[in-house]
Order: sequence, then structure tokens, then C-alpha cells
Amino acid sequence: MPNAATVAHTLAEALPYLRAYHGKTIVVRFGGRAMTDPALKENFARDVALLRLVGMKPIVVHGGGWRIDELLATMGMPSHRHDGVRVTDAKTLTVVEMALDEINQELTGLVNRHGGNAAACHAQMYIMGTVLRHGSAEQKKQYLPKIATGELRLQAFGVTEPNAGSDTTKLQTTAVRKGDRYVVNGQKMFISRVLQSDLMLLLARTTPVDQVKKKTDGLSVFLIDIRELKGKGLDVRPLKMMMNHSTNALFFDNMEIPASSLIGQEGKGFSYILDGMNAERILVASDSLGDARWFIEKAVGYVGQRVIFGKPIGANQGVQFPIAKAHVSIEAADLMRTKAARMFDAGIPCGGEANMAKYLASEAAIEAGNACIDAHGGYGFAEEYDIERKFRESRLYRAAPINNNLVLAFVGEHVLGMPRSY
Repeated sequence: MPNAATVAHTLAEALPYLRAYHGKTIVVRFGGRAMTDPALKENFARDVALLRLVGMKPIVVHGGGWRIDELLATMGMPSHRHDGVRVTDAKTLTVVEMALDEINQELTGLVNRHGGNAAACHAQMYIMGTVLRHGSAEQKKQYLPKIATGELRLQAFGVTEPNAGSDTTKLQTTAVRKGDRYVVNGQKMFISRVLQSDLMLLLARTTPVDQVKKKTDGLSVFLIDIRELKGKGLDVRPLKMMMNHSTNALFFDNMEIPASSLIGQEGKGFSYILDGMNAERILVASDSLGDARWFIEKAVGYVGQRVIFGKPIGANQGVQFPIAKAHVSIEAADLMRTKAARMFDAGIPCGGEANMAKYLASEAAIEAGNACIDAHGGYGFAEEYDIERKFRESRLYRAAPINNNLVLAFVGEHVLGMPRSY
């Protein structure tokens, strides 16, 4: 099997490998730079967990050192020493070294490219990173193996609030320590997949904003089991939206959670979720690229066979050029998305790239959607063609998880160094 780094540039290339090895035993070699670069240790743990999530059965072989046995034990996996010997067995085992994050970022794109909506399941890919990087050994041992096997679902990310919006530092949900518990009060808005999740990552203020030096201080992250909390301090109210994201408003009324649910250090939660936000933007870019490619494929197929005035309508520049222009935008956005994903994998700060990828991809999807609707005429608005549904779904990402105007504000201030504009 060739190194998957060479085949993961597009999802169409990566997916056959996932299909071919679904349910089969995979040997993952842990070595090289991963043995000396601490930043890669957490990436490795996440990658192995994700292999399991997509149906593979990874076995890790390694040359020892760097507490790898402890890491594997935390993940509930056996350890196999190979002391530098590459382990292969053509009959039952395959050694595979995969650029997993590039594949993961494109997995969501594949779902969208084939007419689905990956927002129903993609949250776990970026939420889990907070636990991997900042959770305690006990938390990882308790949750990660069950998340990897699917026994536990981590799909809910409780951050957005009705009175704070994009200004996360102004959130008003509080978590007050009382003995071995925290008591949570407040409200969250547009929190998706709560009814389809067992666990939720919750951001709350543990120190009042007027008592901290920096407004980003005093926020804490909690990993909470919400199965027993619904109706017991947690009220979940589904919201009817223009797309099916199973989105909810959450109300916390003296909801008690164990103190052990705190991730990392109290008051440092804002910094913990920043990397997750970058991963989310890259994933959303992948979703948008999948939507955009679906629109283009749908449009190209239609204009090639729809004959008006004696010729296919795709032969007219007024029809053809908007589709071609949207395709150009898609390819440019894809390059930025891939760059952002590779930087994220390598532990390189990628806030600018992740935001620009989200911006370019979401705008490309809307451009492609408009071209597709125009090409189909009245049929573009007919439910049976799915175009109007797809357009509603893709339109979300101009406004979420961050509005594209705020992306431009971020680029202007933090990438180009211009004065703050808001």
C-alpha cells in the first residue's frame, strides 16, 4: 500500500483506502520524528482513535521510549515492541503510515459532495482535540476508548450564547465551585446534536469578568455526561431551523456537575478551545467544498443534456462561465483548506489560514449554488432536485461558526496588522 500522504490530497483518492481496510487489522508504526516531538504525541493518539472510528482495527508497533506504553494503555490498546523492525504480514496485517488529518478534513467533504450533510457528525473531530491535549490521564482513560468504539457520543459543543454571539469572552453562563461539584446556571443557543450526544464540552465562566486581568481569563471548559442531566437542571429545547442540524437552546438551572469534569486548569478554558475552533473552521471549509463540488457536478450534468433552441444550454457562455468561475473559486479554496490542515497537523499556528479557508470555501459554495440554481432555472427551486435543500445548508457557513465579516476583520488585524475595526 502506498503512503497515504500521497493519496490523501482529495477525498476521492483517500476513501478507497478507508473502504478497503474497513474492519481489518491495521498496524501503525510509531517512530521517526514522533518519538522526539511532543506535539506529535497527541496527534498520534487522535489519529489512532480516528482509525478506530472509521472501522479499522489499529495495532501500534513501536520502538519503546517516550512513555508510549502509557499512552497506549490510556487509550485501552495493546502495545507491541518492534525495536526498529518494520512489522508486516501480507496475509493479515498491513503497515500503514497515514496523513490522517488530511483524510479526516476531507471525510466531511465527501459526505457533502454526495448530497449529504456532515454537520450531523463532524463535531467529534474537533471537540475531541480539547480532551486529548488538555484532559487529565484519568479523563482520557475514562472517555477516549469508549468514544473511539462509539459507545459514547461526543457531538455537542456548548459555547454560543444569545447575548454574547461571536464575543465569546462576554458569555454569561456561570459554573460556581461548591465542594466537589460545580453549579451551572445560564443559557446556550444554537447548540447542535445535544439530543444525539452522550457528552458535551461546555464553556462557562468560573470567575466574574470584573475580577480578571484579561477578559479571556476566568473561562473554564468542562466535559460533562448529559444523559442523566436532561430534565435535572438541563432543559433542552429544539429549534426549528432552515436546515436539519438538530439545533437547540439550552437552559441551565442550578445544574450540578462533578468537579472532576473540569478540563485542564480552571480559568484557562478559552485558550483550550482556540485550537478546536481552528479545526472547526477547517472542517467547515471541507463541508463547504463538498457542497460546492456537488453543485458543480449537478450543474455540469444538467447543462450538458438540457437542450433549448437546438443545442445544450451549456454551450452558451452566459450559462457556462458562471459554472466555470465557481469551479475556479473551489480549487483556490481547496488549496487554502489543505494548507491550513497541514499546518494544523504540524502544530504550526494556523488561525489566519483556517479562517481564510473557511471564508473562501463558504463563498465558493454559495457561488456554485447560485450557478447551479441559475442553470436549472425553475427546477433549481424544486424539492425533488435537492438543490434548494443543499443551498439552504451551504448558506449557513457564511454566518457560522463565525461570520465571514469577522473573518475579514481577523485577517485585517491579525494577519495584515491593521488597526482593529470593531
